[in-house]
Amino acid sequence: MSKIVEGLYYSEDHDWVKVEGGVATIGITDEAQHQLGEIVYVELPEEDDELSAGDVYGVVESVKAASDSHSPVSGKVVEINEELDDNPGALNEDPYGNWIVKVELSDESEVEKLMDAKKYEEFCAK
Repeated sequence: MSKIVEGLYYSEDHDWVKVEGGVATIGITDEAQHQLGEIVYVELPEEDDELSAGDVYGVVESVKAASDSHSPVSGKVVEINEELDDNPGALNEDPYGNWIVKVELSDESEVEKLMDAKKYEEFCAK
């Protein structure tokens, strides 16, 4: 069974979100990295990109498939994890310790539409 971390929010696209001081840190879940397999490339957005919830902000490519990354929240990209350019496999090694993008939230209430750990676990079990 995939690892699920308490205290984070989760999307149906298998992204996790951690909110601190109006900034959402976003990454892919353990479930996502298991489904993808060995990750070989991560396409990142640009800083200052404006995202709406559901927008594609990047691509995660594995030896099996390429998967669009959809933003679970709206806001402005304030930081990207450039380490993934050199080491995309870090998402396989520690999906919760290696984030992809940080977004300054334009509407904090959007996170309430996401799942908590318990609901996400039930979602993955389906």
